[in-house]
Amino acid sequence: MSDSSSTTTVERKDADHRYEILVDGRRAGLTAYRDLNRQRVFFHTETDEAFAGQGLASQLVQQALDDVRASGMRIVPVCPYVAKFLKRHDEFADITDRVTPDVLRWLRAQLG
Repeated sequence: MSDSSSTTTVERKDADHRYEILVDGRRAGLTAYRDLNRQRVFFHTETDEAFAGQGLASQLVQQALDDVRASGMRIVPVCPYVAKFLKRHDEFADITDRVTPDVLRWLRAQLG
């Protein structure tokens, strides 16, 4: 369980195709993606049960989407959590693309 003295960081792990949120160096959650040209397709977000209810998933996704913007890419929210986050945060509307059948077919092929 984290407390006010905990250190929380978000790291992009390109080799693993995900962003991780770390609490005192321990992975507390992740959001996974695959890149399709200039689109970052987010398909899964999870938080370890030991860290549930602390707002870490929201913090993780916020920082991941900030990183997508900074890198000049666009967001495709296949992940239900990311899609829900985007409905509450319209500041990302200008870089968000709809989930299309073509994207879903491509993602299924990527994930095997």
